[in-house]
Amino acid sequence: MDKITRRSFVTRSGAVLAGCIAPACLGNTGPDTRLAAEPLEFEKTQRTHPSEGLVRENITITDIKVTPLSYVHDGEYLWRCGGLYVWKADAALVQVFTDQGIVGIAEGSPYRGPDKLKAYTEQYITPLLKGANVFDVDFLTNNQGHNHLAQGAWAGVNNALWDIIGKAKGIPVYKLLSDQENPSNKVKIYASGGVSHAWYDRGEEELIAEALKYQQAGYDTFKFRNGTSWQYSGLTMKDYIPILERLRAAVGPDFKLVIEKFPWEFDTIINDLCPALEALKFYWYEEPVPWSDSHALEQHLAINEAMPSVMVSGGESWWNRYQVQPYVAAKAMNIIQTDANLSGISEGWYIGQTVHEYGQLYCPHNWVGGLTTIANIHLVAGVPSGHMCELNQTFNPLKWEIFKQPYPIEDGVLTIPDKPGFGVELVDDLEKKFPWKPGNYYKINPVFEGLDLPIWWS
Repeated sequence: MDKITRRSFVTRSGAVLAGCIAPACLGNTGPDTRLAAEPLEFEKTQRTHPSEGLVRENITITDIKVTPLSYVHDGEYLWRCGGLYVWKADAALVQVFTDQGIVGIAEGSPYRGPDKLKAYTEQYITPLLKGANVFDVDFLTNNQGHNHLAQGAWAGVNNALWDIIGKAKGIPVYKLLSDQENPSNKVKIYASGGVSHAWYDRGEEELIAEALKYQQAGYDTFKFRNGTSWQYSGLTMKDYIPILERLRAAVGPDFKLVIEKFPWEFDTIINDLCPALEALKFYWYEEPVPWSDSHALEQHLAINEAMPSVMVSGGESWWNRYQVQPYVAAKAMNIIQTDANLSGISEGWYIGQTVHEYGQLYCPHNWVGGLTTIANIHLVAGVPSGHMCELNQTFNPLKWEIFKQPYPIEDGVLTIPDKPGFGVELVDDLEKKFPWKPGNYYKINPVFEGLDLPIWWS
């Protein structure tokens, strides 16, 4: 099979891939209303889609298989937050088979239900894509999801097709995506946790100890949620801000702290929390209000303006550039966190370009396992706005134990191996090691049984 150099890839004029010339094939939902971009710091190509310019090969899809996987925890819980206990971790392994013997692996969001993703793929996607050329990836699978289940299913297939293309070309996926001559294979990782500390059981001590553990392990950024139920514990913002102050004192002035969403009242956020986060030099504040709220854009902007040095992030539930654009254009969000297991790599590339054009950063949500991480890592390394990537610190063997040689991480930096595609191989007998366990992944915190408390963010 032909190999391409980085220079031939970025300079070759790409004809529109065979079989689709209409704009509708791109999955666009409206006109591109982006403002003119500022001059970029690297050579800009004229690519209109991420696979443009690739030397086309005759590699066709013969089958698609989705394999639901589970890890069931023996203990009390894997992690807990608000009023829920998480008792298992799931994965939705996607394998795309080809007539050349190349198999692509990836994942769509397991939170959509791995068994449901399997059924949807078998009914709708596999019959449609059998016999299609993998190099039509952007037209076949980009942004096809128009409901929650479809988003995850199409994204998983899109990601797997990029693995195939990288393997066919002998090039890592991030190099195929990037417009730089020699993009770095080093990706900054932040420690994402802070879920299980219980305010009714030494929660402050647990939170500070967890932050110090990651700092000692070489990470320089820690993101945390708000632990178990405030309502049950009687915690208030007046009590919480001194805890944040003690956390900052424990980790020192240079360690980056990130706080994630919680349903405080908007006035409380603006008048109490924002001044505290600014004074404590937090790195960013994630999804302070629900994006689905009719006032979300203006509220995100007001929160951002209330904290001149603290960034605002969001977008983990979004799946296309048209959702992202208004927020980065208005500077209501500084960091966009779309996840490849909903957007797919193709749409993730568009998102990364859009974010860069408005001078903001891309830092994907990455809370589940390794099959999601491999796609998100390559997106961070492959788009000009790539900043860092989340890595879930709760115990989950579906994160790295599914690969023969996991990506190495040292001092908070992940190194992408110089191997084709995503550069990973699955261990043998994966289905036997992690058999699928039906059912929802969370249960009610037994402390709250019989109490009238919301399960998610109580």
